[in-house]
Amino acid sequence: MIMSRSEARSDADTVSAGPLVDRLLGGLPADAVLTDPDVTASYAHDMASFCPAGRPAAVVLPRTVEQVQHVMRTATELRVPVVPQGARTGLSGAANATDGCIVLSLTRMDRILEISPVDRIAVVEPGVVNAALSRAVGEHGLSYPPDPSSWETCTIGGNIGTASGGLCCVKYGVTAEYVLGLDVVLADGRLMSTGRRTAKGVAGYDLTRLFVGSEGSLGIVVRAVLALRPKPPAQLVLAAEFSSGAAACDAVCRIMAGGHVPSLLELMDRTTVKAVNDMARMGLPESTEALLLAAFDTTDPAADLAAVGALCEAAGATQVVPAEDAAESELLLQARRMSLPALEAVRGTTMIDDVCVPRSGLGELIDGVERISEKYRLTIGVVAHAGDGNTHPTVCFDATDAEESRRARESFDEIMALGLELGGTITGEHGVGVLKREWLARELGPVGVEMQRAVKKVFDPLDILNPGKLF
Repeated sequence: MIMSRSEARSDADTVSAGPLVDRLLGGLPADAVLTDPDVTASYAHDMASFCPAGRPAAVVLPRTVEQVQHVMRTATELRVPVVPQGARTGLSGAANATDGCIVLSLTRMDRILEISPVDRIAVVEPGVVNAALSRAVGEHGLSYPPDPSSWETCTIGGNIGTASGGLCCVKYGVTAEYVLGLDVVLADGRLMSTGRRTAKGVAGYDLTRLFVGSEGSLGIVVRAVLALRPKPPAQLVLAAEFSSGAAACDAVCRIMAGGHVPSLLELMDRTTVKAVNDMARMGLPESTEALLLAAFDTTDPAADLAAVGALCEAAGATQVVPAEDAAESELLLQARRMSLPALEAVRGTTMIDDVCVPRSGLGELIDGVERISEKYRLTIGVVAHAGDGNTHPTVCFDATDAEESRRARESFDEIMALGLELGGTITGEHGVGVLKREWLARELGPVGVEMQRAVKKVFDPLDILNPGKLF
């Protein structure tokens, strides 16, 4: 499961840092090439646990497409691996460095190049922060719906690389549905454009979709054409308490089967509710076994909440409380956004899974996670984008305790196995990276892996783009 040193490309070991840096500086300003080991070490990994990270030979921070092309030409000529990075908020080790690599940080390419209210598109560089884009298009009465939990810091390039999701996916979908076109620097430095900026377009293979979720293994995204939507009305939120996770999941199934289209449908189990209360004194009801949050951003959200509230009561909700205004709604959503930091505070370290199952299997997954928690004697809180079956079982453990760390890793794997048994997938939005590489092979099967490796070879025949990730 963990990449051994021998699996990383050894070619880079034969290239001394001196010639590499000299070649890089031939097309980059001095402040764009970092070599101080104390500085480069801070770029070595993302936020995932149990994922090894190597020591980069250099960190490069380009500002232009031409500079990215220069980096890739240099890497190809010297056979040096390149690890693309955004804000390093990922949770799979996809942005982790390998020994002797060039870390290509795209955070300085952070310009919003165009916002078109008529065409309802934005054209951006990869380093644009998700929240910054959302605020900028909001000034034009538009919205960019994908909203990962790290939206205040994560970048659009990273969102594209990992095919990020978010709280609003149940209604608005994930990142892949908003990427219309890309400019991509290939492994050999050539620049390729994919997709379109029109509302329709079916010319040729959909290479744009291929790059979304590829984790920087096929090329470097340097520009993106993104679809926008009209800014929706402010949403209202409802909170429903349940005496069991099964009852809450039954409510989710009733809501979706009833044809309702909430803008958000989130679940927090009792462990998560307690953790949030312990950290922030939010006053959430700790007597509940599961707390379901539903939101609507329709023209009459109160009526929609009333209908959904009735379905929750029919499923066994012990209390249903609709927010009266935007302020109350935001307070409830803030509790949900605090879930992961609160769970991290329980034992100091977390492993955050993102197993996604069919909605009909959501209850079985949550019950199974509870059994796994008891089996391994660990605190495992579950938060979920319940409306699309994307769960985040979060294993809390003490990283300084070797025995507890072992149990954490084993429980994490058992949760993924359960997800596959229920007809789900090992990752709904975090990606594969290093953390789930072995599990990707199990999900795809040998023929699927063979075909994906063949695609990788076409775009990156020397295997210099983010080697050791995915496969």
